[in-house]
Amino acid sequence: MSTLSCLHDHPVAAHQLYSEHHSWLRLRLQQRLGCTFDAADLAHDTFLRILARRDLADIREPRPYLATVAKGLMVNHLRRKTLERAYLESLAYLPEDLLPGPEARYLLLETLLEIDALLDGLPARVRQAFLLSQLDGLTYPQIAEHLGVSLSSVKQYMFKAIRHCMYPGL
Repeated sequence: MSTLSCLHDHPVAAHQLYSEHHSWLRLRLQQRLGCTFDAADLAHDTFLRILARRDLADIREPRPYLATVAKGLMVNHLRRKTLERAYLESLAYLPEDLLPGPEARYLLLETLLEIDALLDGLPARVRQAFLLSQLDGLTYPQIAEHLGVSLSSVKQYMFKAIRHCMYPGL
């Protein structure tokens, strides 16, 4: 259900939820993030996510529910900021003539964020084995030794990781 249809179906509930809790949520996020603008954006995104629900009347305890949704969005926001900062710092080491243009930087950052989201969906051991292989260039036997697992476990981890990256819905 789209947010617009939810607003159309439940205009009073949506208005009440927003008017009673928006300021509280924005302030809570501002205290955690230390940035008024990021807090306002995340509060807005939280309400958009909640307003997309089928029935707002099912929300018995709005503040804990809002806080939970906002926390997930905040974690994603902070991960994005951290990844973006690391990417920009890595660009600082490149010679000026090798720096990508603004459009390429944007596309590279979006790709990094997609890869991060894919890897985040993997179990920790699978992700670790995949990163050791792809980023550190370790062989499967080296990964097995590093992780303290069998070679067949590493092969299974790599199969799962590659399948997950190639076919995320499986």
